[in-house]
Amino acid sequence: MRLELRFFATFREAVGTKTIEREYEDGALVGDVLGALEDEFDGLEGQILQNGGLKPQINVLKNGREVLHMAGIETELEDGDTLSVFPPVAGG
Repeated sequence: MRLELRFFATFREAVGTKTIEREYEDGALVGDVLGALEDEFDGLEGQILQNGGLKPQINVLKNGREVLHMAGIETELEDGDTLSVFPPVAGG
């Protein structure tokens, strides 16, 4: 299945672009994709996943909906889905 992956702020810098497309096996989970991204891009290694879940303050959206309101990293993905990954944001 083909996914569109979108990155923001420091994650965009780590990947080198805003959007990439990748192929994954049918039935891949959000956690599978995020783990593969950490393996592929040095700047993402250890920045997204922690202790079997998302690191605090990381936001991941499947087709515009926060995966934490679905099944978290166990959320199943389908062909054509868009996964957006946001790093922690600070400021005031």
